Amino acid sequence: MNGSPGNRDVLLDPDIFYACDRCTACCKWPGDVRLEDDEIPAIAAHLDLTEAEFLDQFTRLRTNRQGLSLIEKGNHECIMLDGNSCRIHAVKPSQCSGFPNKWNFPGWRQVCQAKAVPMPEALARGLL
Repeated sequence: MNGSPGNRDVLLDPDIFYACDRCTACCKWPGDVRLEDDEIPAIAAHLDLTEAEFLDQFTRLRTNRQGLSLIEKGNHECIMLDGNSCRIHAVKPSQCSGFPNKWNFPGWRQVCQAKAVPMPEALARGLL
C-alpha cells in the first residue's frame, strides 16, 4: 500500500476481522487513495479506457509525491463513488479493499458500519 509488498498482507487487529457492509464512509474521507502500479491495468480495462486515458482522467500525484492517487471530488468523495456505489468495486485498489482491516483513519469507528467478526469465524465464513 505504501510501496512495501508486505503491507498488503498485514492486519491491524489479528483477532478481529471487520466485515464491510459497503456503507461508503471510507470513500468520503479526504486523502489519498493510493494506486499501485499493478492495479492500474485492471482498473483502466474495467472502465474501458486505455491506461493513459485512465491516468489522465482519474489520477493525481499523491500528497507525499511517492506515487499516484485517485482524484477526489470537490466534497472529498472518491471520484469513483457514484451515489452509494463504487464504479470500480470489482477491481478497486487494495487500499480500498483493505479498509478498515489493513488501514484506517482516526475516528473511523464513528462513521464506518463494518461489523466486527472474531477471526476464527471470519476464516470459517471465507471473509479473508
